[in-house]
Amino acid sequence: MHKGSQPTDGARLRLPEGGYKKFSNLILDANDAAKLSILCPIAKDWLRSYVGGDELISGKWRYCLWLKDIPPQDLKKCPDVIERLKRVRSGRLQSPTQSVREFAVYPTLFTQDRQPDTAYVAIPEVSSSTREYIPMSLLPSDVIASNKLMIVPRATLVDFALLTSRLHMSWMRTVSGRLKNDYSYSPSVFFTFPLPKVNLTTLDPHAQAILDARANHPDATLADLYDPDLMPADLRRAHRDNDRAVDRLYRRSGFASDRERVEHLFMLYEQMVKPLLAQKPKRRRRS
Repeated sequence: MHKGSQPTDGARLRLPEGGYKKFSNLILDANDAAKLSILCPIAKDWLRSYVGGDELISGKWRYCLWLKDIPPQDLKKCPDVIERLKRVRSGRLQSPTQSVREFAVYPTLFTQDRQPDTAYVAIPEVSSSTREYIPMSLLPSDVIASNKLMIVPRATLVDFALLTSRLHMSWMRTVSGRLKNDYSYSPSVFFTFPLPKVNLTTLDPHAQAILDARANHPDATLADLYDPDLMPADLRRAHRDNDRAVDRLYRRSGFASDRERVEHLFMLYEQMVKPLLAQKPKRRRRS
């Protein structure tokens, strides 16, 4: 697990009199993307869906210019894109961060490219604590994940089933950080989550059932689907079935409460880190 890609595209410049001037450079909303496609039809092939935590949950996806390996002679055919790249270069040169200033010579690229070439699980970095489950998705590699998403490359249905389970949600609520009252998901939540030593592929149909239930409501956003009062019955049943299946992989009898889930996970966590603690060198006492 790691964060998505960071554009640092000079879209916000500090004004001498105070405040900021905003530009649309590598990141575009739907209107800007439509205008660019009309002004320069070739640029339509360079636009990719661009999704952060807010976009994933709200369904209001944005777009980005993904210009890796685009020949310069093609870029020259689109003056609007050339103007955007000039602003990217200028904005990066004004950054207080040295590594960003140095990256000004690569205006066609994101400053941090972590985009996987496979499908991935996408988890919002920040999400509301009022939801029973963090809204997450399996996304294809051509959807560019922003740095406001946590992503798991080479993801499978098993990964999705585990991460969206009540067991993992219980662990997340216990060990994750907070942004005000919202959950702040980080890789430490993922990497410390203990896994059972059993065959996990039995979870595949449960993960697929969740995705199928979502597909039954094509006009609903994840915000709609995971509203605690509005969650569709078929989606809730699919999650409940997945929760029971995951619970029973960890303990055949399942769990009566979230507290039991967390207590069991911490027991597994202690077993997981015990070999590491045994290898820790002892400090020498000073004479």
